[in-house]
Amino acid sequence: MKIFIPGGAGLVGLNLIARLQDDHPNWHLIVVDKKREAVAIAQNLFPKVTFLEEDLCCLEGQDWPLQLQGCSACVMLQAEIGNTDSSQFERNNVHSTLTVLEALKRHPIPRLIHISSSVVNSVATDLYTSTKRQQEELVRDARPDAVVLRPTLMFGWFDRKHLGWLARFMRKLPVFPIPGSGRFIRQPLYVGDFCALIERCLESPELHGSYDITGLEKVSYISLMRQLRQAVRARTWMIHLPIPLFGFLLQCWALISRQPAFTRSQLTALTAGDEFDVIDWPDIFQVTPTPLADALRITYQDPRYSQLEMPF
Repeated sequence: MKIFIPGGAGLVGLNLIARLQDDHPNWHLIVVDKKREAVAIAQNLFPKVTFLEEDLCCLEGQDWPLQLQGCSACVMLQAEIGNTDSSQFERNNVHSTLTVLEALKRHPIPRLIHISSSVVNSVATDLYTSTKRQQEELVRDARPDAVVLRPTLMFGWFDRKHLGWLARFMRKLPVFPIPGSGRFIRQPLYVGDFCALIERCLESPELHGSYDITGLEKVSYISLMRQLRQAVRARTWMIHLPIPLFGFLLQCWALISRQPAFTRSQLTALTAGDEFDVIDWPDIFQVTPTPLADALRITYQDPRYSQLEMPF
C-alpha cells in the first residue's frame, strides 16, 4: 500500500511512521513537511520512507502532487498549533487543506483520513480553534466519505510541544509554574493509541464517519504535571501563579520568541473548563488503550525514542 502523509514530520506523523514500519514494512510512505530540521531527523530515523521538504500550499513547482499517483490512502496531518504570526494559522490550516484537496481531485485517492481536533467542539475562540473548524468543514464538504478523527491533547515520542516541552522545562529548571489552582480537567491521549486507531482505519475500509477520540482518564492539570515530573525523574518545585500573571509572562515571552511553545490563547483554552465526551473507541476500533501511567513511562523512559528531542 502507498500512503500519502501531508504534515507527517510532527508528533502524530512520526509515531504513525514508527508503528507502520513495524507492522507493515512493505508499505510505501510518502511524507511532505516543510520543517527542515524535523524532516532531516526523520530521514535518519526512517530511511525507507520518502520525505519531501516542500510547501503544501503550492501545487506548481513542487514534486509532492506527482507522488499522489498510485496512492491508496491519505492521512491528512498538517496543522498550525501555535504561532505569534496569526497569518500562519490561515495558511497552514486552511490554505494548505484547500491545496491538498485540489490535488486529490486531480489524483483521486480512495481513502482519506483527516486528523481534526477536539477543539472544534470547544468553547474556545482562538485562531487555532477557528481555523481547525474551517479545515474540518472543507474536508467534510469535499470528501463526505472521509474518516474524521478529533483527538484531545496528545503526548508521546517526538513531542516538541505540549508535554514534551513541559518535560524539558522540568528537567532544566528548579521551579515549574502552574497557572491558578491547576485543577482544570485534562483528558490526555497517548499518541501510540491514536496511531493504532489510524492504522485500523487504513486496514479497515469499512470504517467511515467522524469520531471524537478522547483520553479515557480524566485528570487535573496539576495531577498530570506531578505524574509527568515522576516519569521524567525531575525534582523541580511546582509553584502556583495567578492566571493573569501567568498570561502576562506568556505575552512577554511571545515578544522574544517567534514560535513560543505555549501562548496566551492556549492558556485560555487550557483554563476554559472543557470536558469532552468519551466514546467507546477501544471497542469501535478494536484497540487496547494504554493506561496513562504506562504511557508516560513509555514516552519518557523507553530506550527506543524517549531520549530523542525534536527541534522546536
